[in-house]
Amino acid sequence: MKKAILSAAIGAAVLGGASVASAATLQDVKGKGFVTCGVSAGIPGFSNPDDKGEWSGIDVDYCRGIATAVFGDPSKAKFVALSSKDRFPALQSGEVDVLTRNTTWTISRDTSLGFNFRTVNYYDGQGFIAKKSLNVKSALELSGAAVCVQTGTTTELNLADYFKTNNLQYNPVVFEKEADATSAYDAGRCDVYTTDQSGLYAIRLKLKNPEENIVLPEVISKEPLGPAVRQGDDQWFDIVSWVHYAMVNAEELGITSKNVDEQKNSANPDVKRLLGTEEGTKIGTDLGVTNDWAYNIIKLVGNYGEVFDRNVGAGSPLKIERGQNALWTKGGLQYAPPVR
Repeated sequence: MKKAILSAAIGAAVLGGASVASAATLQDVKGKGFVTCGVSAGIPGFSNPDDKGEWSGIDVDYCRGIATAVFGDPSKAKFVALSSKDRFPALQSGEVDVLTRNTTWTISRDTSLGFNFRTVNYYDGQGFIAKKSLNVKSALELSGAAVCVQTGTTTELNLADYFKTNNLQYNPVVFEKEADATSAYDAGRCDVYTTDQSGLYAIRLKLKNPEENIVLPEVISKEPLGPAVRQGDDQWFDIVSWVHYAMVNAEELGITSKNVDEQKNSANPDVKRLLGTEEGTKIGTDLGVTNDWAYNIIKLVGNYGEVFDRNVGAGSPLKIERGQNALWTKGGLQYAPPVR
């Protein structure tokens, strides 16, 4: 691992905190035999290891989708748990090949940090969780509250902006790690905890008495969450992006992990192009992978709807509704360019 990190660091120019990839990430990944993804240190539904060290979550499945596109094998995904503070240096240095770590796409991260974002695998927004005993129904009733918050995140700035805009006072209780902030909130060191709403539902599952806590209705920010890569390697950027687009297009076309083999016989041109069965297709090879790259992702990982449902949706303990993460054809924001 140290050799891979050193190689990536030498191949990157780092200027003012920004980084430029060596334009050979795919070759580096193939050379070491796996893709390394930076993930959160344990957020149920997004990236969370069980007691056996097996990872699950939307961001974990995204990484497995990338590994499947490159190697045809989801087990070729390796995970590095990163704190909010450590995630960007880890990507800049080459310690990880991609961040699949519930990271918000912002202009500063796109520019001064030297990263590239394109896809959004989860549309989110910041909210608050509070003890029912606090007897509040709205975040507008939180003036004077002690608020647990993670440092090194957009959450801190959003919190300050919200309270300033609404002329409210608050006492920040700051932590570097999500687990420490959650424990502090559960122990009563702060009145409320703030993070992305998806994270609040995951955090509530970890509390000693989940039913005694309520997620307040306010959503105070836009948090488009998605993968980030270093600037300067368009091919790797395209592969990471089109893994998500393949999953979304598959759901829109009704292709699932259960029927994808049957769908290979479809006469629908869109299905044939996606699954690589169209005669003379070069879509996969032009991307830098095999022509059955999308078929492999759908077969071994699933379409976007399957990934969502089993990790955070109806098939998970979180039971989060699709909402903005529904397909565009069903009133949501998930929309993928055509495979053509």
